[in-house]
Amino acid sequence: MPVAAMTARDALGAALDALTAAGCETPRLDAEVLIADALGVDRAALVADPTMTVPPPAARLIGERVRRRVAREPVAYVIGRKGFRGIELTVDRRVLIPRPDTELLVEVALELESGARVHDVGTGSGAVALALLDERPDLEVTASDVSPDAAEVARANATALGLPLDVTVARGLPVADVDLVVANLPYVRDDEWDGLQPEIRLHEPRLALTSGEDGLDAIRELVAQAQRGMRLALEHSPDQAPAVRDLLDRAETHRDLAGLERVTVGEAR
Repeated sequence: MPVAAMTARDALGAALDALTAAGCETPRLDAEVLIADALGVDRAALVADPTMTVPPPAARLIGERVRRRVAREPVAYVIGRKGFRGIELTVDRRVLIPRPDTELLVEVALELESGARVHDVGTGSGAVALALLDERPDLEVTASDVSPDAAEVARANATALGLPLDVTVARGLPVADVDLVVANLPYVRDDEWDGLQPEIRLHEPRLALTSGEDGLDAIRELVAQAQRGMRLALEHSPDQAPAVRDLLDRAETHRDLAGLERVTVGEAR
């Protein structure tokens, strides 16, 4: 007798069991995203038609992706992309996965006047800089990262999106004349590393995450490099807000959607 074809319901059930057993926080969401992407449909279509046939090539791809997720590799790395505001970015283990918290950096810069110059330090995938260019094409936006690999990813994303982003490889601040510097630099304390989720600790680049005993080494270095009066918008953890304000003149901290102090804007001394 012929073997019955696998359905989306079958694939989802098997993936859900495996991801739940692996301790993934959102097993159903993860399974739906992985399976829908392998089938070339959106999640709504997958849920609406659980009897959808899964062809053998898609079944093999789903199996491979579920195994990677069971090893706690982030979904964004498994499928190779992540949405950020209105754009979709290619991401892999060379760059940090963009977080919703970082959208606040974009919102701060969106308040600038037409034609303002913005530089994104530690651009990673290019998320902040490219979102700004997408939403405010009148701005002059440049970016840099200490990692050549990250700069390569950012350039590739700029090309794919058709956005004119100049990305340089540099530590700190390679420009001297801009209206605003935005930066999502590493701010995790070194002693916090071992306690981070496996998705972060095992797969994301530590270079983009940890920064010394109090997590502020990279931020202090950037502020020290900036010319007096240069405005900076710095992402940080909520408990670091007072220390970051102390590094700047006329500092003001903005709260994220959860009401937590997330981005401080001020002037270099």
